[in-house]
Amino acid sequence: MKTIVTDRRSFLAGTAALLAAPAILTRTRAYAAAPVLKIGHVSPRTGTLAGFAEADEYILSAISKQFAEGIENNGKRWQVEIISKDSQSNSNRASEVASELILKDEVDILVAASAPDTVNPVSDQAEINEVPCITTDCPWQPYYFGRGGTPDKGFENTYHFFWGLEDVIAVFLALWEEAGAGKSVGGLFPNDADGNAWGDAQFGFPKALADAGYTLTDPGRYQPMSDDFSNQINDFRNAGCEIVTGNMIPPDFGTFWSQAAQQGFRPKVVSIGKALLFPSVVESLGARGIGLSSEVWWSPTHPFKSSLTGISAADLAGGYTKATGRPWTQPIGFKHALFEVAANVISRAEDLEDPAAIVKAIAATSMNTIVGPVDWSKGPVKNVTKTPLVGGQWQKDGDGVALKIVTNRTAPEIPVTSSLQLLG
Repeated sequence: MKTIVTDRRSFLAGTAALLAAPAILTRTRAYAAAPVLKIGHVSPRTGTLAGFAEADEYILSAISKQFAEGIENNGKRWQVEIISKDSQSNSNRASEVASELILKDEVDILVAASAPDTVNPVSDQAEINEVPCITTDCPWQPYYFGRGGTPDKGFENTYHFFWGLEDVIAVFLALWEEAGAGKSVGGLFPNDADGNAWGDAQFGFPKALADAGYTLTDPGRYQPMSDDFSNQINDFRNAGCEIVTGNMIPPDFGTFWSQAAQQGFRPKVVSIGKALLFPSVVESLGARGIGLSSEVWWSPTHPFKSSLTGISAADLAGGYTKATGRPWTQPIGFKHALFEVAANVISRAEDLEDPAAIVKAIAATSMNTIVGPVDWSKGPVKNVTKTPLVGGQWQKDGDGVALKIVTNRTAPEIPVTSSLQLLG
């Protein structure tokens, strides 16, 4: 099995019409004794979302070893080549490299992960070019509705597994109820695909919080990489907000949290998506990182095993730490699961020469992975299946910090590892 990792490189020259041409019309295969199936992989190796791809090298290396002998399909063993490219945390670049993987590298399957900035443009190129595509690491609403999906009509070639906004809202409400904080919440939602979905009046936090008896102060969408959150802090202070929530990239949260301290704003609970996923971010905040909370997609204590290797979540996380010297991060499990699903599909497809047959196999997937069950027959909409979600808090652990699971109300099969503590 061969893995190719590329950084910035010149893009395949061509017209806009060529970019939109169905890939099936341009694809060829060199027939050999051992046929080769190509998987194109896109993730943000560099840029503001690079934390999501921190474990890529480790996962790709392990998957390469696992696929070394190929994958059997219909009595024939196929070699698997993975071509991985960096989106640079830029949606335009993600679209560009996805097109290159389709039109130049002639991949048979696309896989991608890490927020709508990566997942959506890659999926859009796969849909346009009629290439089977599997994605993860993005709440399903920004993925689905952000790409123009409707409840009665989905997509033909692109499939996604992850949790949804309804799940993170339920997790955060469980956290806040256990904390006993006042029901006044300040919202921090950026002007990007994630922020617009989280702050959507109907499908995001506003309606759900109102229905649960909370008052949300939403100052409006801020521009990513803002250097001044004074207006938001003043609004939250004036409204008496004891809780702050939202979805932010790490630099934005660092700026907000520093300025909140400088301006004397001290909420009792801070639950932020995206920014607080990574140990390096929390450690950079020093003592003020202790007590911050977030959603937990995956951890070493999740009771799931890999369908590829049989290793447990604890084994995968521990192996990463031993190999790299770095603490585990949540995307590790989903990066591994992405290739679990791809391998399962490759083994079951009726005809690996036919993209439609691969798509049919994706849609029929029903399996257990290291992040939990993946079964596209269960919805909530076509092309989407959900994985379990719990709530966690960063707590002091020896000389460092560790993410502890403090509520499992939404997924009782995942054990709680600590109790919630108020900030300060």
